[in-house]
Amino acid sequence: MVSLPQPREVVGARFFTSHQAAVVEAATARIAPGPQDDPAEAGHPGAREAGVTGYIDALLGALEALDAPGAPAPVIFAGGPWSSRRGPGPDHPASFLPLDPVARIAWRQRLAGWREQYQEGIAALDRLAGGDFAQAPPAEQDKILAKPDMEAFLSLLFEHTIEGLYANPEYGGNQGRAGWTDIGFPGDSQPRGYAGAEVERSDGRDPVGDQPVVADVLNFLGEV
Repeated sequence: MVSLPQPREVVGARFFTSHQAAVVEAATARIAPGPQDDPAEAGHPGAREAGVTGYIDALLGALEALDAPGAPAPVIFAGGPWSSRRGPGPDHPASFLPLDPVARIAWRQRLAGWREQYQEGIAALDRLAGGDFAQAPPAEQDKILAKPDMEAFLSLLFEHTIEGLYANPEYGGNQGRAGWTDIGFPGDSQPRGYAGAEVERSDGRDPVGDQPVVADVLNFLGEV
């Protein structure tokens, strides 16, 4: 049996306060529940196990220190050295590429909009929960997230949750390759990539459709 990564401690890092991180942790866990959130997900990691909140926090705070002297490149575009996760050899973390002036302006605007949406969305979740969304029962959290007023924020949160589950671990999510392990993806192969024959060759029936979280997401999308 595959050992699942443990849920990460919720702390504010680059952008979120500790309370905001706890609210986002709770909300993303309703979108992609793990064993801690739903007994039916035993053996299947969710947002908590994959560190989705840390991924979102790192994304929203990616440009915080961009203008500081000697600041590292923001966690936006991974550039290598490439990993060999799929085959033998070391698993190197990626370095990140600096942004050119045009990309810097574009990302500042994009992130400013997302940051505002998160600030307002978290406040709205707390308000609808009567104080602290993270402390509300799961069934109540689901009802709050499904309210029409939360539709725009839920759409953004869903997008970032899926990214945090399945994007390359270098970006801060998919910790312990939790999302990849759950869907049976062996990992990226860089810089070689996958040959055409490898892409076309079937490994058998795709087990992804059997995963409860996939079925739940598809049902949820049909109701939104």
